[in-house]
Amino acid sequence: MLCAIFGDIVGSVYEFNNTHDPDFPLLTRWSRPTDGSIMSLAVAKALIETAGQSDAVIGTALVHCMQTLGRQYPNCGYGGMFLQWLRSTTIITAATAALYNKDEEETSCLFASSETTLPK
Repeated sequence: MLCAIFGDIVGSVYEFNNTHDPDFPLLTRWSRPTDGSIMSLAVAKALIETAGQSDAVIGTALVHCMQTLGRQYPNCGYGGMFLQWLRSTTIITAATAALYNKDEEETSCLFASSETTLPK
């Protein structure tokens, strides 16, 4: 996990400005965590906090952690619709996930079984 986050930070300055130099600097003053770093931490937090619990409990915790951490770090490069979801108080269900171009079968175990709301 730490290596993935470090790699994300290293790559942040090259995401839209690729380099072919094998001696590129790993960290610059513009290096920063991105949405990938923040969401990776949110997933890890949710999985640690809900180890051994049901898919519905894990899914609810996952959404809560993603929205909580995402709101704390809103300027990390999230896409427009994802940022809108981070700010919402509705937990996405498997049925709603289809609106976000997700495969319903693939995501059904990841989300709560019914629409619920989170505190702001």
